[in-house]
Amino acid sequence: MFRLVTTALACALISCAAVAQNASTNSSTIPPAVSSSNSDSKTSAAPVAGANSFTESEAKSRIEARGYSDVSNLTKDANSIWRGKAMKDGQPVNVALDYQGNVTTN
Repeated sequence: MFRLVTTALACALISCAAVAQNASTNSSTIPPAVSSSNSDSKTSAAPVAGANSFTESEAKSRIEARGYSDVSNLTKDANSIWRGKAMKDGQPVNVALDYQGNVTTN
């Protein structure tokens, strides 16, 4: 009985070690895809240049989902970043939306 328990325990420990070794870390230099959450989390270098597949309507909706209103004059710049004007807390701001979904003001 002791030998059976010892063997089962050894197998379980080996399985756990194998799973831990297979846990992946993102070592890619490519930024992660857009998160579907509405949090204001941003990459440290936002807005990030990159191939932006958002339509103007989608860009406007994403900006509005972050609490901006009266989004207007959206144009995609040379870095594929949507830029325009909006209102936030009663103040006019310039907004930008990158391909990751980061919304920033300047």
